[in-house]
Amino acid sequence: MSALFNLQSLLTVVLLLICTCAYIRSIFPSLLDRNKVGFLGTFWKCARIGERKSPYVAFCCVVMAFSILFLS
Repeated sequence: MSALFNLQSLLTVVLLLICTCAYIRSIFPSLLDRNKVGFLGTFWKCARIGERKSPYVAFCCVVMAFSILFLS
């Protein structure tokens, strides 16, 4: 089943995208900072969400990990 049709898979992909973009921006800030608009601006926005809302993102990652490990 595709991740687009399964809510849990879609949320997992979105959380992984946010965490990956925030990690890449912490290592190579110029890579994401030069593309703030357009399609590649989506990755910059995900990095900003991961940086600014990090306690909430971390909590969602823990909940998702618990859900995947014990409820699926």
